[in-house]
Amino acid sequence: MNNASSGLRQPIRIDDPADPRIAAYRDIRERDLVGRQGRFVAEGKVVLNVLFTARRFEAESVLLLENRLAGMESLLELIPEEVPVYVASAPVIDAIAGFHMHRGILAIGMRSEEETHAGLLSALPEEALVVALMGIANHDNMGAIFRNAAAFGADAVLLDGTCCDPLYRKAIRVSVGAALKVPFARQGSADELVSTLTDNGFEIVALTPAGKTEIADAARSRRMALLLGSEGEGLPRNVLERLKTVRIGMAEDFDSLNVAAASAIALHHMRHCDRRSVNQLP
Repeated sequence: MNNASSGLRQPIRIDDPADPRIAAYRDIRERDLVGRQGRFVAEGKVVLNVLFTARRFEAESVLLLENRLAGMESLLELIPEEVPVYVASAPVIDAIAGFHMHRGILAIGMRSEEETHAGLLSALPEEALVVALMGIANHDNMGAIFRNAAAFGADAVLLDGTCCDPLYRKAIRVSVGAALKVPFARQGSADELVSTLTDNGFEIVALTPAGKTEIADAARSRRMALLLGSEGEGLPRNVLERLKTVRIGMAEDFDSLNVAAASAIALHHMRHCDRRSVNQLP
């Protein structure tokens, strides 16, 4: 389809990988490691659709592979007029990125002002479900947890300062754009995170293999936080000693699940279980 005849704007062609207009896309892997001066990379058609429909973050520009333009009309219509759309051939995009980009659908997003835990919680409705994370350092797990949070209707994700960045390119991709949709805040220590949740009226349930209550017997309160820790070390002992704990029952000779898989099971239960106070747990 011809973009001009269809009423869609014509993308701006890039033929030189050194073109300063696409500098933010250059050497993507290396820049993921050192940061992008308040920017992040969104990758893939589904992720860009979330970026431009959720509108939680502004976009600086879009870069598309020329042979992917066909069928992109619905995405192009979502992109604000002030956001430039660049198009390039496969060799040029590969030279820009520093490796083969088979998807060829990219955008540079702009980080908004960092939210605080307290500020985010104060904006939530009276009945809310929050996912709280401590020490999640794997970007695949981070992305999958955000995807599960979106799928099961969590209102927000709170992370302590040791967690990895949800806006890292791989985390966004694994989340299928959920990291651009579900509100989150990352700051402070594990103890501070627990205290802020408590101060804002949230009842906290910590998920751990040694939990005192089977998840199937747990119940959801009006304001609940599901607390998850890293694989291996798990949640800090001093945190577990302060909270109600739940476990996911499994085969006797195996007691551990990937944290992302565990989050899906727990959030599914919290979405469908009866409402009563978590204080009724043993």
